Amino acid sequence: MAESDGLAHTMSELIESPGGQIVRDARDFLISRIKFIVGIFLFGIIIGFPLTKSVISWLIDPSRLPEDVNIIVVSPVEYILLQFHVATSLGALFVMLYLFVEICHKGVKNESVKKRIAEINFQPPPFGITIITTILATLILAVAGLIYSWDFLTPMILQYLTDDAQSSGITTEWRLSSYVGFIVSLALASIIGFQSPVVTLLILRLGIFGRTQIKGYRKHIWFTSFLLGAFLSPPDPLSLFLVALPVVVFFEIALVLDSLTRSE
Repeated sequence: MAESDGLAHTMSELIESPGGQIVRDARDFLISRIKFIVGIFLFGIIIGFPLTKSVISWLIDPSRLPEDVNIIVVSPVEYILLQFHVATSLGALFVMLYLFVEICHKGVKNESVKKRIAEINFQPPPFGITIITTILATLILAVAGLIYSWDFLTPMILQYLTDDAQSSGITTEWRLSSYVGFIVSLALASIIGFQSPVVTLLILRLGIFGRTQIKGYRKHIWFTSFLLGAFLSPPDPLSLFLVALPVVVFFEIALVLDSLTRSE
């Protein structure tokens, strides 16, 4: 009985804490805006579905495929399901962008958030050149990752996998949904991987870890980069290496930039 009372007391304290209040405020916000959020999601599907046919046709254009590769569908509904999947992904992206804007606009003004920030003694930087530079760097690196994936990573890996299969006398026919998913996975992995210098510099500038501490864990960070590359990239060694390599390189560049621009 005493244990139950202690657990109930702990749960009550947790609910009444700033962290618990943040969760309640987030829940109340989502409930109050659920119709609007669903509307944004449906809007993304409505405008995205007609565009998917052009996007898919562009992706499977013969000029973008290795020689002697055919794209096939293995079920009557595969093409329409792929269109729906792409459209729903666009709707989900619109929802995430909306929630991100709301968090940036209202989240920092929330009293519970302010109390939680005060509890952990964290001083967020004021809106200014630093935040603007961070946002611009994030966008530029995302575009750079997309270009890296599309112009270098994807053609090289597709050609490598095609040559490997054809050298064994296998006819290369790729399922449409698998082919599109492969390209999207590489693009997302590259976009995320290219954010490593921003993440590293933020950790250093916010004082979460010092440069000496991070350098002490360099081998662990390298290993984690390749581990994440294995999860984010398609399941072949070449993809893993080419996805993880930019993460490691940009991580080291971030350390050099930090050492050149400030003393620890």
